[in-house]
Amino acid sequence: MRTGTYEGVQGGTFGAGISARSAGSERLCLHRLVMPAGTRGRPHLHEGHESAIFIQSGQVEVWHGPDLAEHVVLHPGDYLHIPADTPHLPVNTGAQDMVCLVARTDPEEQEGVRLLDLPSWLETRLAPMPVGAG
Repeated sequence: MRTGTYEGVQGGTFGAGISARSAGSERLCLHRLVMPAGTRGRPHLHEGHESAIFIQSGQVEVWHGPDLAEHVVLHPGDYLHIPADTPHLPVNTGAQDMVCLVARTDPEEQEGVRLLDLPSWLETRLAPMPVGAG
């Protein structure tokens, strides 16, 4: 089923895929996320919902946890679990778009997204870059 794309409030272009709206899903969504090279998302969390991510192509740095103090770099074939209510921020510092599959226990896709402030310590560490939207 192909249902088009939308811009996530947290940054990135999502292929709507499976959700309450597109398929009548009651407990999950599955979509494809594209984050252009040289962009970042907005710090956010998903209230009451966990996420599982599979990197298809490109690479992405993810800052996560309290005060976004933890950091991981993901490459094609890598998986990442983000527990419910965990702050996170994806950053694509690579030369190519990052494409991943995202599964979340939120059938409404964007309902549980809560935007957060970027911690000042991280703002000085990250090079200025636009929020990713395809």
